[in-house]
Amino acid sequence: MKFDGFDVEAEPARKRDLEPFGIPRVPATIVGDRVVHGWNPKALAELVGARYEERTQLAPAELARRLDAVLVATQRAIRQVPREQLGMKAPGRDRTVRQLGFHVFRVSASFVDTREQGHLSEHWFEESPPVEMADGEAIAQHGETVRRRVAAYWSARPGTPPSTCARSTGSSIAWACRRSRLWPTPSSTGSPCRSKSGREPAVF
Repeated sequence: MKFDGFDVEAEPARKRDLEPFGIPRVPATIVGDRVVHGWNPKALAELVGARYEERTQLAPAELARRLDAVLVATQRAIRQVPREQLGMKAPGRDRTVRQLGFHVFRVSASFVDTREQGHLSEHWFEESPPVEMADGEAIAQHGETVRRRVAAYWSARPGTPPSTCARSTGSSIAWACRRSRLWPTPSSTGSPCRSKSGREPAVF
């Protein structure tokens, strides 16, 4: 399927295209006057007129296990990056390796923050590592703290079902809050459907 993709980090002005829909941040898919915010495969299929087959959702314990595997892999990878290379950036992306490593752990910690504080702050995803986290080992050690915190939360609440949490942009699901990046928040504005305009989707 053809679509127009936009990187709001490379083209900050494109964020204005999201404002009429009340979308504060990516990802988002727009077709005409309809939009799906986040990763919601069923809503996206309806938006573009594709067939969708429902899949069995994984249990919270299995999702937690997979998240921990990602965190362990991130620790292993960031430890191998020489300190002088942590400032590298991918082409077209204004984020250093150091920032990316920290970001993986910050997003994961935001799940526990959300459940404990009752809201999801979009500012958490924009946080940068403190000055003292100057090398890969320091970031990996921070990741270990996050792993223990998440593990402690689930040990005290095995099989905890989703629950509603307040969000700076409306209402969301606390379980979905943790799935950001790994399983981004499945929310949408309006009732997604195929646009009558016939326009190609714009993906942000």
